[in-house]
Amino acid sequence: MSTSDHRDAPASFAVSVADLPDSELEADALDPAQIVSGNPVVTGKVLWEAPDGSQVRGIWQITPGVVTDTEANELFVVVSGRATIEVEGGGTLEVGPGSACVLREGDKTVWTVHETLRKAYHISY
Repeated sequence: MSTSDHRDAPASFAVSVADLPDSELEADALDPAQIVSGNPVVTGKVLWEAPDGSQVRGIWQITPGVVTDTEANELFVVVSGRATIEVEGGGTLEVGPGSACVLREGDKTVWTVHETLRKAYHISY
């Protein structure tokens, strides 16, 4: 990696895992068409975003219910809660605290949230 490549890379930062479970989150819109059952509420907080919008890192939370989604390229780690994520044409992921997951852009998913789920994520567009 050349020196200029290193300077262009996203800044390094640390987030205390102890802070993640209790971080204040802001309301995040959930399209009613995505709700299959229940009354899930989504909140989140962006911790860092690339100037060109190509990458985002943050915290996201959803309360119990069942929702559909079309995914971005995402790596996330579950901080708390439990969910089952069904990937259309793929597998079923059972996730809970400490689970690290990768979702691919365009994957169509159904999230069944059993306990309020909070995750730390990195998305690339």
